[in-house]
Amino acid sequence: MNVLVIGSGGREHSIVKKLTKSSQVTTIFAAPGNGGIELDATCVPIEDTEVDQLVTFAKQNRIDWTIVGPEVPLLAGVVNAFKSEGLNVFGPTKQAALIEGSKDFAKAIMKKYRIPTADYQTFTDVDEARKYIEQQGVPIVVKADGLAAGKGVVVATSLNEAIEAVESMLVDNQFGEAGNRVVIEEFLAGKEFSLMAFVEGEDVYPLMPARDHKRAFDGDLGPNTGGMGAFSPVPDLQQKDIDFAVEKILKPTAKGMIAEGRPFSGILYAGLIETEQGPKVIEFNARLGDPETQVVLPLLKNDLIQVIIDVTSGKDPELVWEDAYCIGTVVASKGYPAEYSKEIALPELPKSKDCFIIHAGTGRDQFGNFHSVGGRVLLVGSMDKKREVAQKNIYDYLKAFDRDDSFFYRTDIGLNKKK
Repeated sequence: MNVLVIGSGGREHSIVKKLTKSSQVTTIFAAPGNGGIELDATCVPIEDTEVDQLVTFAKQNRIDWTIVGPEVPLLAGVVNAFKSEGLNVFGPTKQAALIEGSKDFAKAIMKKYRIPTADYQTFTDVDEARKYIEQQGVPIVVKADGLAAGKGVVVATSLNEAIEAVESMLVDNQFGEAGNRVVIEEFLAGKEFSLMAFVEGEDVYPLMPARDHKRAFDGDLGPNTGGMGAFSPVPDLQQKDIDFAVEKILKPTAKGMIAEGRPFSGILYAGLIETEQGPKVIEFNARLGDPETQVVLPLLKNDLIQVIIDVTSGKDPELVWEDAYCIGTVVASKGYPAEYSKEIALPELPKSKDCFIIHAGTGRDQFGNFHSVGGRVLLVGSMDKKREVAQKNIYDYLKAFDRDDSFFYRTDIGLNKKK
């Protein structure tokens, strides 16, 4: 089979790497891909939102399956366009992807179908939002309604911080159209985890749970990022909580989307938090998480393309998992998630039998040398039956970056502290 992966980040590189292990896949294309993906696939210079060009490429190159990585092309209707041409594509339609594209829509679905989540209100008026915050008190969570690359969330611990967050979104337009509405939520205390699932209509097949680290610095301090690392499975997570999440969150959401006339096909991602009442939803995404994908897919024993074929044809893929831990630590450009420099040469990346490298924001020059093109540059991962061994492998490898202050990484990924 010829397979096209749409996207250019770490999630897409992880998908590509998984596809290289399939005996059914002969050729892999990535659009547009990145410097590291070039080592494993043929990159084509088509942006992930250039829907018409992607459809044309798939038809001309006899692509058997297209896998959509990021959320932006999903909400641009890339799946709708492929399906209208009779092309096999894995991902939700534009209508179903709204569960990620609008937090207000997602909260309304949860309220209607009694899916456990935080209490909330949605606002477009600053004064009304301010009054609500003053009534509710802090801590409180302020979210941009639309897509904000994982950065449109403020957990405010003071009234001033909460009001400033609202004003930055509604008045200062910090996130553009994404912040034209804000969702203000009750703060939920507890440990977070991510649970992704292959979904086809009412059929739900959960993946291994993971926990990511959103804050920029050690000890879960600093600003929210797109994710500074992750690990899977989650040792302190009980099976009863996973079962609850599948039966009371994922399955009712899948049924609710059908009832709304927006049947979901693809990966449904639930960002969850363990509370005294059981897991509750923090957010839904309409695709594989990043960086969770980078630590979950290596644990999956199944052939990914066969899983996709099975799920989309109504067959149980019978997922099988490695009995091991997988941890991944992100190397980011100094300054991320705020302003950062690009085109910084990466140190030489030594080959390792104990670690794997997933590229996110990298490019290559004419000599094959890597440089940075994004905030999150790459992820160093390791898999081992012992979590401590996987951690040591990663941090031994990351010493290659210690001599260059153009990059930074957290030193506590997978240690399970303060999360």
